[in-house]
Order: sequence, then C-alpha cells, then structure tokens
Amino acid sequence: MGKSVDKLDGQAIEVIVKTEESYSNQSEPKIVDQHVQVDNRKANELSNSGKILTSLAAGGIAGGIAKTVIAPLDRSKIFFQTNETKNYRFRYAIRWLKHGYRTEGLLSLWRGNTATLARIVPYSAINFMSFEQYKKLLKVEDAGTPGYHRFVAGSLAGSTGQLLTYPLDRARAVMAVTPGKQYRNLALVFCNIYKEEGFLALYRGLTPTLLGVIPYAGTSFFTYETLKGYAVRRKGGDATHPMLPSPLERLAAGAVAGLLGQTASYPLDIVRRRMQTGRQLGKGNKYKTVVGTLLTVYRSEGIYRGWYKGLSMNLIKGPIAVSIAYTVNDYVRIALHWFFGSKES
Repeated sequence: MGKSVDKLDGQAIEVIVKTEESYSNQSEPKIVDQHVQVDNRKANELSNSGKILTSLAAGGIAGGIAKTVIAPLDRSKIFFQTNETKNYRFRYAIRWLKHGYRTEGLLSLWRGNTATLARIVPYSAINFMSFEQYKKLLKVEDAGTPGYHRFVAGSLAGSTGQLLTYPLDRARAVMAVTPGKQYRNLALVFCNIYKEEGFLALYRGLTPTLLGVIPYAGTSFFTYETLKGYAVRRKGGDATHPMLPSPLERLAAGAVAGLLGQTASYPLDIVRRRMQTGRQLGKGNKYKTVVGTLLTVYRSEGIYRGWYKGLSMNLIKGPIAVSIAYTVNDYVRIALHWFFGSKES
C-alpha cells in the first residue's frame, strides 16, 4: 500500500514538474522576444552625439531652403518695417517688389539673402538641435510630463540660437535696407558697424529679439509637435510602429505653428528692426531701448500702422517658411537616421 502511494505521489510530482516546464517554455520566448525587441531598438538608436550632428545638418538645410523661398517677401517686409513714412499695404509691398524687379532685375529681390543664409543656416541648425536636446533634458516625451515643458523647450531652443548668431541677423537687416552698392558682402557690414558704432553695436536690438523669440519659438515648436502628435494618435498604431504624419499633415501643422508664433511676437519684431537699422537710416540714437522704441512708434504711427506694420505679409510668409522648415527638417533628419542605420522617426 505504501509503495502504491509513493508511486502515485511520484507521478503527481512528475506531472507538476512537466506542467511548470511547459508553462515556462511557453512564457519565456515572449519575455525573451520582448527583451530582443528592446535591445534591437537600442541598437538601432543613434548615439547622442550622432543625434546632435544629424539635427544640426537637418536644421541647417531646412532653414536655408525655407528662407530662400520667402526671401523677396522678407525683404519687402523689412523695408516697410523700418520706414516711418511709408504706410503699409500688401499691394504696396507687391508694387515695391515689382519696382525692384523692373529697375534692378530679378536677383535684386534676393539681395541680402546671402547674409540671411549665413545667419539662418547656423541659427536654424542650432535651433532644431537645441530643441531635441532640451526635450531630452526636460523629459518632454515621457508619460506624465506637463505639456508646457514642450513650450519651454522651444523657447530655450530659440533663445540659444539667437544668442549664438545675433550679429549675423543685424548685418542681414542692414544689407536689406541699404543700396546694393554700399555693402557687397557681410565682411564690409561688420567692419563698418565696428568702426562707426563699436563692437557692442553688433548686438543692438538683442533684447527685443530675445523677448520676441521666447513666445515665437515656444509657440511654434509647441503647436507643431502637438498637432503632429495628434495626427499620430488619430491614425492609430503603437509606440514601436506609429502611423507617422503625412507630408501634407506636417506642412499644415507647420503653417498653423508659424501663424500663431508670428502673431504672438510681432510688435517686438518691429522694435528689433528699428533698433538694428536706425543708424543706417539716419535716425541716429532715436531707437535705443525697447520701451522707448515702442513708445516712439506708437506716438508717430499708432498701433495697427506702427506696431503691426507688415503683419499681413508675415501672416503669409510666416506659415510658408515655418511649414517648409519644420517639414524639411523632419524628412532630412529621418533620411540621415536611415543612412546611419537608425530606424528612428
């Protein structure tokens, strides 16, 4: 009887062991497979230095293409922004562009674009690269992170880009409002400003620029990334295989981002241009401070015709430029990641 019981107990233990082994064999491949997927994703990711380099390259290319497309509109806007006596109308801006084309030729519409590219390529490169790094620092992509962190990351990125490239912005504004024969290249602009106004004059207008870029860059990046995320969620998919936004959706998100960003910071753009070009336009030290410039423009030109002069042009060129820049940046970055063996998107 004892042997019989022992035999039954042995069979029961053997069944339990086999069952556990069977369960283990069924579950382990899933766990191993998950670990393999995670390891593969990590292996496919670029290093942080690789991400920095690809972001710099993509951002520079994107900014250069976007600014070249809208260069004539930008030059027209700067002319009216810095002119106290000319009332702005969109048809006046088009008429001014036509006059330039007839008297000086087609390429005159892109005068100063070399200076623009010399500034916008490094600025855009630093801007987009900084945004990716600030997103990582502020953990923007982590679950539970407040949405305003994305705005903060964008504002910090824009401020970083402006601080590092501002003298090029001033030189570009000076070239845009002076006759073509006066300054043939950036070096002449820098030398002239340094001799006549001193080294710190290269940073004249930096304060309104920084005050303006905080809402502009923050709003633009926040809006674009938020709308892009909404497009991904609407299409479905999961974290490993998301349904990415189409080119048209990216362009639309960039256009909305540019529209909101430009409107949020426009009066400070007027202040920046007046402070940058006052000396070259014979205004001397009339525009020395942000508050003083705002008051001067308000008293002589009013709010709509002063603080918001040229806004209608910006509402056209801003969305075009931002949508092109953000979309091109996305696709160039994706292409560079693919080229270097990463499957990030």
